Amino acid sequence: MGNLKKLAGETAIYGMTTIVARIINFFFVPLYTRMINTDAFGVYSEIISYIAVFQVLFSFGLETTFFRFASKEGSDSKKVFSTIIIFLFSTSAAVLTAGIIFADNIANIFGYIGHGELIWCSAAILAIDSFTSVIFARLRYQQKALKFGILKIIKILSETAFNLILFFGFPAYAASHPDSFLLKFLSPVPDGGYILFAILGSCIISLILFLPTLLKIKIAFSPTLWKQLMIYAVPIVLSQLPGILNDVTDRILFRFFSPENESSNDLLGIFSANIKLAVFMTLFVQMFRFAAEPFFFNQSNNPDQKKIYVDVMKYFVIFCVFIFLVVALYIDIFKLFIGKDFRVGIGVVPVMLIANMLLGINFNLSMWYKISGQTKFAINITLSGLIVTVIINALFMPHFGYYAAACGHFFSYLAMIIVSWQLCKKYYPIPYNWKTIATYITFGLILFALSRIIITQNNLLNFAINSLLILAYLYFVMLKEKINLGTIKNLIKRK
Repeated sequence: MGNLKKLAGETAIYGMTTIVARIINFFFVPLYTRMINTDAFGVYSEIISYIAVFQVLFSFGLETTFFRFASKEGSDSKKVFSTIIIFLFSTSAAVLTAGIIFADNIANIFGYIGHGELIWCSAAILAIDSFTSVIFARLRYQQKALKFGILKIIKILSETAFNLILFFGFPAYAASHPDSFLLKFLSPVPDGGYILFAILGSCIISLILFLPTLLKIKIAFSPTLWKQLMIYAVPIVLSQLPGILNDVTDRILFRFFSPENESSNDLLGIFSANIKLAVFMTLFVQMFRFAAEPFFFNQSNNPDQKKIYVDVMKYFVIFCVFIFLVVALYIDIFKLFIGKDFRVGIGVVPVMLIANMLLGINFNLSMWYKISGQTKFAINITLSGLIVTVIINALFMPHFGYYAAACGHFFSYLAMIIVSWQLCKKYYPIPYNWKTIATYITFGLILFALSRIIITQNNLLNFAINSLLILAYLYFVMLKEKINLGTIKNLIKRK
């Protein structure tokens, strides 16, 4: 029991740092979308998508590899760490050097003419993050969750500070110092480069904080061990790539498939800003994952485990539909988070809310292959989603722009659920009540449709109607689950 409590505590710390980062990032959306235009936000969104993909490649799956080899019986964890850190230092240095040398050439290829700083800044972020990833992994291996959390929070807060300094301080500084050397790297007016340099600043702070750890490392590189590490790591990278590509491919494809006579950067900027409003669903799914994964594994020896999985899935969907209704029905309030120029794409938000709910359902469903040890099927499931993403965006983005991108996520996650469920039935049957799940989702969609049909010119009246529709959903849940107010009151008293 003590170990389980410790695991739960560490999970909370690791999860909280991720959640705090997402929340802070969300609250910067009003700033970004009011101080930079749709084109600049689109440029930033495209670059950050490429960074996400290359982070998977240049981290080489060595976080998981470090856990595996450091914990092997008879293994020297210090030697494993030293070999990995020397290798990552070499590759990160190569990435940074290439980014600096070819910055202007790469910028010209992407149409960022005269903005080579965006490329070398991105290369620096990629290099430092890839290098420090295994240092953070070592803290997890050493079960130093508190230190891990503190360092992550410092990194998050430093990025916040750099954002505030750049957006609110640098334009005035640039105006009063027109000859400043900083203007070689930063625009005198806010643009997407400000966000990238804020991230770079936080990466540098994180690296500085790790210097005492790095200076204590005994330099020892084992070529034999390195070969063993890479043999283990390469398949991990290959399994991770489809997942990250599925998340960001649509943003990369805007450049190639946007409608004619429309700026791909503008469309991408609008799409990227609006999907931030789906963060409430994303946050719930993220928090659920941190809590649910250890819980599911702890139930693996419980004779009623499958019934537990079925119940968890049902209540997960019930709560997701509630989040969908709150955000979608009060969208006129939530849209105020983003600048006026970005609100034209507000219609993608309900689609992305449902898509993120499907992603959460897919996570629930994924436990069949994690618990049964059939993890080889994970890549098949993710690849099916990636194929759907590419096909839908290639076919429909030229006609429907960012709506095709949103629908791409929806159908991609739906395809993953279908493939995973078919495999689940064959290899590890779990009797999910899909009829009940479909009932809740359908009822939620009917309420959403009603809110669109009976919309009025009176905002206060719309708010009252939508509030009643949300209450109608809660009442429907109580009826179907046979929950009464007396039961809730007694539960609260016992708590």
